[in-house]
Amino acid sequence: MKIKVGVLALQGGVAEHLDHLNQIENVQALAVKKPEELNSCAGLIIPGGESTTIRKLIKAYNFKKAIRKFYQQQKVIWGSCAGLILLAAEVEGEKEEQLGLLDIKVKRNAFGSQLNSFIEKAVIPKISDSIQELVFIRAPLITEVGRGIEILYQKEGQIAAVESKNLIGTSFHPELTDSNAFHQYFVSKIRNKIS
Repeated sequence: MKIKVGVLALQGGVAEHLDHLNQIENVQALAVKKPEELNSCAGLIIPGGESTTIRKLIKAYNFKKAIRKFYQQQKVIWGSCAGLILLAAEVEGEKEEQLGLLDIKVKRNAFGSQLNSFIEKAVIPKISDSIQELVFIRAPLITEVGRGIEILYQKEGQIAAVESKNLIGTSFHPELTDSNAFHQYFVSKIRNKIS
């Protein structure tokens, strides 16, 4: 059975996520531009981009309530980089409310500016036995995790990937690599919910 997976298509790295998803058997990727399009999706990716811009567009297009409802329906959401910031319960030094679904605290641009972008190589056992390239671009750092949050990856003691029952958050950009491991893992999480 084909499952439909949405990528929030307001701003940011939408095409790369769609491409990775469409390489997975029995998955149909959808660029989600209207809240009602979430109704047909079993999972949602909030991509990297400019988190302040995406947050404003989420508000402008009435996505906040729809995404929270999507989460309450026990559907799976993955936020990468800016998406991670938007999912976080708290952003250091900011009062502006995010989606607040993931019980973590994050710090923006903690791994450096655009000029300090880098690629790390690591094995993340829960994701794959293979070495993954982790692309960090103005990446946020997860500074605190709440109850029910599992740490998937730490770079030198600094938390860069987490998950909970229905959520995944990555500081880095798996969609900018040739590997499909993170997307496969995300889809397997969705399949487990609907099987």
